Amino acid sequence: MEKMRHYFSEFSGKNELVACVLRCKKELWSIGFFSVIINLLMLTPSVYMLQVYDRVLSSGNKVTLIMLTLIVIWLFFSIGVVEWIRNILLIRLGAYLDTRINKRIFFSAFEGFLRQSTAHASQSLADLTLLRQFASGNALFAFFDAPWFPVYLLIIFLLHPWLGIMALVGAIILILLAWLNQRLTHDAMNQAGSISAAATLQANTCLCQAEAIAAMGMQEAMYCKWLTQHEAFLQQQNLVSEKSALVAAATRFIRLALQSGVLGLGALLVLKGEITPGMMIAGSILSGRVLAPVDQLIAVWKGWVQAQQAWQRLSALLEQFPPGKQAMPLPPPDGNLRVENLSAKLPGLAKYPLRDISFELQPGDVMMVTGPSGGGKSTLARLLVGAAEPFAGSVRLDGAEIHQYDPLTLGPYLGYLPQDIQLFEGTVAENIARFAEPDEEKIVAAARHAGIHRMILQLPAGYDTPLGPGGVILSGGQKQRLGLARALYHSPRLIVLDEPDASLDEEGKQALITAIRRQQAVGSTQIIITHTRLLLPCSNKILILNNGRISHCGTTQQFMQRVATPGQPLPGRAGKKNRSPDSTPDSSRPAGIN
Repeated sequence: MEKMRHYFSEFSGKNELVACVLRCKKELWSIGFFSVIINLLMLTPSVYMLQVYDRVLSSGNKVTLIMLTLIVIWLFFSIGVVEWIRNILLIRLGAYLDTRINKRIFFSAFEGFLRQSTAHASQSLADLTLLRQFASGNALFAFFDAPWFPVYLLIIFLLHPWLGIMALVGAIILILLAWLNQRLTHDAMNQAGSISAAATLQANTCLCQAEAIAAMGMQEAMYCKWLTQHEAFLQQQNLVSEKSALVAAATRFIRLALQSGVLGLGALLVLKGEITPGMMIAGSILSGRVLAPVDQLIAVWKGWVQAQQAWQRLSALLEQFPPGKQAMPLPPPDGNLRVENLSAKLPGLAKYPLRDISFELQPGDVMMVTGPSGGGKSTLARLLVGAAEPFAGSVRLDGAEIHQYDPLTLGPYLGYLPQDIQLFEGTVAENIARFAEPDEEKIVAAARHAGIHRMILQLPAGYDTPLGPGGVILSGGQKQRLGLARALYHSPRLIVLDEPDASLDEEGKQALITAIRRQQAVGSTQIIITHTRLLLPCSNKILILNNGRISHCGTTQQFMQRVATPGQPLPGRAGKKNRSPDSTPDSSRPAGIN
């Protein structure tokens, strides 16, 4: 826990990505130093050709040629070794930066999904991978080599001013082409990135609901929906590629023409006796080195723009969800729950799923929450376990607002069973233990309390049976009971079950009743959301929600004395009372109860 607080306290700067990169200044200086060595050694071919043409050919000395060749081979070998060291250093630096920031990005993306407040959360981890690959690839070397452009240009000017002028003009033309490429493709690349993200999200959503789509024959319709976005993406991407291809072709023409032009101009200067043949060859080689960084920048421009967009998205995500402030650790809760004027609001809409909800529970209390569909019951469940932020009011556990607890510390003391049971790729035991350090006794105890122990033993490998994504080998009822075992793991102090009996058979329902009563006996505070009367005898309090408001809140005994009729569903339609022809209004009857 102390390590977690220390980790998040490090990211307190205005831009966490910049702060993370600045922590590696020494490594970046080392990469820059190796780049200096490499670029100095890249003068080797020019110097070698200069010496061969001006000394070896004129003197006919074979020993000089052999010695020069051996020296050049050694220098070329040195270039290879230094480049390998630089590559390894950059790869490890990229991996190190990933390690330093990936937890913050993962937790921020998780928070974004939880609050459904950002469209970029779904691609944040892919953005991190893109940045690491960009930083570890050859694209970044273009920026380390670019400062050497004036050095090579100065050497060409020293050979002869006219050679330098021609190389300078060519470099200016290439820079203008790079600028033109950026202007022509910037907007289209941004649109392509946004459309691609939306299309990918649409495709992932379809794949997650493949069973329902196949059952209802929706494949063609969903394909057409995805294809509309995909075709828009292809159109923008093709536009970018076509413009970039035109600029790339023009760049290649200018570069080849310039190198040949420098060679031709050099030959003319040799004929005039103003430079030597060695200078002519060296000038041609150096002109290539002058243009190489510019050419590299143009080649990696698309990757640079994509990395820049990924950087901006990650920066926005981290800024939207800053690291939590350090707080004094709170003691484990006993289960005293107090809800005060709790309201929830849908993002971007004026609708309030919950408004002004207040109640209080003590350890051992079991509150049944019921009411018409759409009344706000599941929203209340998410608020009670801290999975959603309230618009107003508070949820207090042992007097502390629930978001004051560290989620990682509070988690073992909370049990939550949502309507949509999600099991994860891993073994049965790992799913029950919430993928924490497994405690075999607690895993088996939770399975027994959920009435699923014998069923698990019948699986191919028992508790070690791999479930696969979503627990595909289990039925709906088995998933629900396994989710209940996960919720009961470690005997949590606050348990929230959202329609836990929805997919259960009679055996499963009896096991559920037994589990609720056992947790009540050990002092757990429980909130059970249900539409049936089956679990009513297990509760001592009842809360009825109608259109997001409390229509009744009190003890189960009082409620059963007033309105309970065996065999009937609990709440009726929102805001209405069913009356027989001879019935009369009853002001004591809670709204929405039949």
